[in-house]
Amino acid sequence: MAARDHLDDTSKRIIEQLQENGRRSYAEIGKAVGLSEAAVRQRVQRLTDSGIMQVVAVTDPMRLGFHRQALVGLRVSGDSRAVAAELEQISAVDYLVLTAGSFDILIEVVCASDQDLADLLNARIRTIPGVISSETFVYLEVRKQSFDWGTP
Repeated sequence: MAARDHLDDTSKRIIEQLQENGRRSYAEIGKAVGLSEAAVRQRVQRLTDSGIMQVVAVTDPMRLGFHRQALVGLRVSGDSRAVAAELEQISAVDYLVLTAGSFDILIEVVCASDQDLADLLNARIRTIPGVISSETFVYLEVRKQSFDWGTP
């Protein structure tokens, strides 16, 4: 199944079941979507093998001691992909996109403290060749984070 392939309603319903509860058994999913446990297992395997879906554990950074999250917009010179390759190596970076508009790259970072964020920005990010400037948006409160899109 290629990423450009159309998902049938049954595959979408399987994804919805896993978005609600990633630990739901294949037997439970099968009952909800009208397939056998084996058929659900095969479909989930195809969806994951194709890259359409991942089943992962989502953690709350605050509860794990990471009390500072921020979105950082970067303006770069030259090939933004070279800067992105450097940023990908930083473990505090959990989200990275190349963009068009005011910023060339947006990253989300997760740090233990404000001091760790300052160190990350000054010693790691702003020192990467090609980074011209950065603007940091500190998260005060995460009000919504959703993982249930893509299957209506």
